[in-house]
Amino acid sequence: MKTVMANAQTVNSEWLLVDVTDMPLGRAASQIANILRGKHKPTFTPHCDAGDYVVVINTDKMILTGNKLTDKFYYRHSGYPGGLKKTAYKDLMQNKSDFVLEKAVKGMLPKNSLGREMFKKLKVYKGAEHPHTAQQPKPYKLIGGVK
Repeated sequence: MKTVMANAQTVNSEWLLVDVTDMPLGRAASQIANILRGKHKPTFTPHCDAGDYVVVINTDKMILTGNKLTDKFYYRHSGYPGGLKKTAYKDLMQNKSDFVLEKAVKGMLPKNSLGREMFKKLKVYKGAEHPHTAQQPKPYKLIGGVK
């Protein structure tokens, strides 16, 4: 038996269309991160970008479970004393739900140049329309929505 190691020449990337309507944020983000890494393929290689392109739609219909909508905050700092800003996820989900999913997925990818390369293959949109119809993305069903 020979161990097959994928490299940039042997990787075949597909375009996948993911609808996150009524999906919890963390559950959707973890599965999307696995697709971007290529862990869903039998040719997964940790040191190679073997993942697929992912187009995510309907992030405005995504949900947060429990009290996270009011109790969870996004923090940023200007760098000046007293410059800490916080925004409730309730406001973020109304205004920038695509940013919320991008931030969650980015935190689940490797923290190096390979992770940054994988993150570029994620395309996130609030509504059902996306400009990637020319790539003919295949629908992909995520596991574990709210019943």
